[in-house]
Amino acid sequence: MLTFEQKQQIIETFPELTRKEVSMKRLNYHYEDSLYEKTVVVQHLHPNGNGFVYVEGIEGYEPDNRGLVNIREASEEELKKIIQDAIHGLSTEEEDVEDALREEVWMNGEGQKLTLLEEDNFFNIYHGYNLEESFGDYRDATAYLKEEGFKFAKSGGEAE
Repeated sequence: MLTFEQKQQIIETFPELTRKEVSMKRLNYHYEDSLYEKTVVVQHLHPNGNGFVYVEGIEGYEPDNRGLVNIREASEEELKKIIQDAIHGLSTEEEDVEDALREEVWMNGEGQKLTLLEEDNFFNIYHGYNLEESFGDYRDATAYLKEEGFKFAKSGGEAE
């Protein structure tokens, strides 16, 4: 688990975020250029390492009823990705998000890659050019990938 100081350093690599101190030595980080009323990206980063990131409406996350996910156990890579996604979510018009096609690369511990591709309102999982599975819902597709031991690697499908 990353320490409070490590999380703080990672968060502060995002120059678009503004730090604001709140009660009990906790910190919030705001995205002032948000297209929405909501500006808090990181909420209640606590010296014990606990904290939350606002991901309401962003695919791939299971937020609580406030739109937040807990970052207590997040790795450096996971924390960076969650914050990038949160900023993108607050800086993108809703229409743009819905019109964008999803393409993600997922990897397992053995280095095998699967591509999750949104096509015609289906979420298809490919191994190379071969269709592995097809789902009508993004959450079902990602649940399948996780059950099979795969982890999210990157968006966009660009080659490594």
